[in-house]
Amino acid sequence: MFRSLRNAFITGIVVILPLGVTIILIKFLLVKLGNPASQLFFWYLDSEWRNLPSVKFALETTSVFVVFSLITILGYGSRFVLGRIMLRGLERLLDQVPFINTVYRTVKQIVDTFGQQKKAVFQEVVLIEYPRKRCYVLGFLTSTAMGETQESTGEHIVNVFVPTTPNPTSGFLLMLPEEDITRLQMTIVDGMKLIISGGAVVPDPKNGEAVSINNPSQAEGSAPTSHA
Repeated sequence: MFRSLRNAFITGIVVILPLGVTIILIKFLLVKLGNPASQLFFWYLDSEWRNLPSVKFALETTSVFVVFSLITILGYGSRFVLGRIMLRGLERLLDQVPFINTVYRTVKQIVDTFGQQKKAVFQEVVLIEYPRKRCYVLGFLTSTAMGETQESTGEHIVNVFVPTTPNPTSGFLLMLPEEDITRLQMTIVDGMKLIISGGAVVPDPKNGEAVSINNPSQAEGSAPTSHA
């Protein structure tokens, strides 16, 4: 009886979680983006009328839509000559402002790196021994080390990003000799599923489909083989 109630409760959480996250995201957009944007776009309206709950919600929703529309228009405009000229002019202006220029260039470099469509940031899924021998973590090969980091070691160094579980947006960078990594056949998506699920969802090497493991005893042959 208790097990049935527990399973039903867990199923309910799984069903309601996407809806809850969606509601939280909408509320966040309305409060953090829609509220200040509505005050900017509709400043000329009477404050008492503007603060009515139904009117406030409508103005904030409209403001969020307008902001996203402006960002989309800016993205399209940057593809054309006039838009590129205006963007370069804005960048030159920001370069003249101390501190702001450093922040802008850093953020732009990160966005450009992760926004490349022709070259994936994560190239391969790899296995490394970390933080000690015979203790393995999953990582993503990002690039080959170059410049000073490559020259000072005298070895062929590669960059490996090791994400945290269950939030893969954070993690740390390891610079390792190439012979210290083991390349895996699983795809980047399968590697992410394995990390986000905390090892509960593993790719099936036979057909590449993800398999949920509810009991460790079901994962036959999945334990790492000891090395002499």
